Parts: sequence; structure tokens; C-alpha cells
Amino acid sequence: MSRDLTDLLNEWSFDPEANVRKVSGRDGVAKIQIRVDQGAFQGILQLNLDGRPDGRRPHGQDFALDYYRSELEKYRRKYGASDEGFALDEAACRELFDEGSRLYKRYAFLIQLHDYRRVVRDTERNMVLFRFVNRYAEREEDRDNLEKWWPYVLRINGVARAMIAVGDQDYDGALDIVRRTRARIGTWPEVEAEEFYIERERSEAALEELELEVLQKRPLSEKEQLEHWLQEAVESEEFEKAALLRDELKKLREGQG
Repeated sequence: MSRDLTDLLNEWSFDPEANVRKVSGRDGVAKIQIRVDQGAFQGILQLNLDGRPDGRRPHGQDFALDYYRSELEKYRRKYGASDEGFALDEAACRELFDEGSRLYKRYAFLIQLHDYRRVVRDTERNMVLFRFVNRYAEREEDRDNLEKWWPYVLRINGVARAMIAVGDQDYDGALDIVRRTRARIGTWPEVEAEEFYIERERSEAALEELELEVLQKRPLSEKEQLEHWLQEAVESEEFEKAALLRDELKKLREGQG
């Protein structure tokens, strides 16, 4: 079997606007491929679409997080439902950090593919991982290691859920998700780390931009449409038309109120 990637690279010319795709693997597992062009280095990265991105099963489980959570349940059964004394050592935390990083890299590519449901799945798993490590890590530095990334993971989760709502033409639902996500990020406990402040500022700006985009896509309500027509009539000095529109708005408000 030839190990030369030239034919594959030639078949998929690098395009920075379309460098991610889904494929079906020979093992029957759906995968993501990323076309890479770094000057002299040309290549294709590949990761699984579901399960662990690297396809591994740590400790015989789908995820390392699943294994350590099952260990916690065993501990609770042994000690009368108490988790006091259960701790994740440095090696366990390192394994969980690595898993969280792999998921992060995958949902960054899933966003490009507009696969928002899987983005929600992966970001929610990382949220659980963050909380688990923060609660049970033995060392303080491990407990605090992931906390600085909360603004980012909250933002990506909120964006994905909002885009699902937009796809369902639930624009008000999308706006509610965006606004609640912004509020959640804005009130999240501060972490004394540069990454936290950078990501909070970046996330708030990105969500504000998304809110404007959703507002532009959302069809006007009957009241908003009448108000728009009224403004146009006034600006064009069509006063008779404006008077009729005011009457219609008054009837609508009385009917609603």
C-alpha cells in the first residue's frame, strides 16, 4: 500500500474557506478531515465525529470522564453515598485536561461545518468535565486550571443553541438564548487569569454581533411592521396614510391590552 499522500492532497486543494469536511471511514465510523497547508508542510488531519475524537476508549470507557465518574459512584457506594475524600490526582487531571482539549478542537471544526447539535453535545460534556475537575481535583492548581475558559465554552454553547433555533425559524427563542448567554458570561465569577478576561470580552462582542444578525433575520411582527410603515409615511409626508396607520396601531394595542 502506498503511503504517499500526493494524490489525496491534489484531489483536495487547500481552500481556507472550505478546509473541513465529513467523510465515512473504512471502519464505518463518520469522521472529520481538515486540510492543512503550512507552507512546506502539507497534510490532512482526521478525527472521529462521535465518541472520543481520537477513537480511543480509555479504561474501557467511551471517555475518560465516564471512567472517573464511575469511580466516584463506586466510592459513594462504598462509603454510604458520601464523596468526602474522593480526589483526582495529578495524572487523572492531566488525562481529563487532554480529553477536554480534544473535544474543544473538535467543536471548533464542527462550528465550521454548521453541525450545531454536536457542538452543543461536546460543549456540554466539557462543562461537566470542568465542574467535575473543579470539584474533585486534589491539587488547587488543577481545580482552577479550566476555570479561565468558561466564557469561551459558554459562548460556543450559546451560539450553537441559538443557531439551531434560527434553523427552526424560532428567532425569538434564538434571541432569548443569546441574551441569557451574555448575561451568564457577564455574571460568571471572575478568574484572575488573562485568558478569562480576553475570552469574556471576545465572547460578549461575538454574542452582541450575533444578536444583531438574528434581529436582521427575524420577520417583523404585525406591530413592528405597522410602526415601520408609519415612520415611512411620516418621513414622506403622506399624512393621510400615516393617520390610517396610527388608527391600525391603536386598534392592535387595544386588542392586545
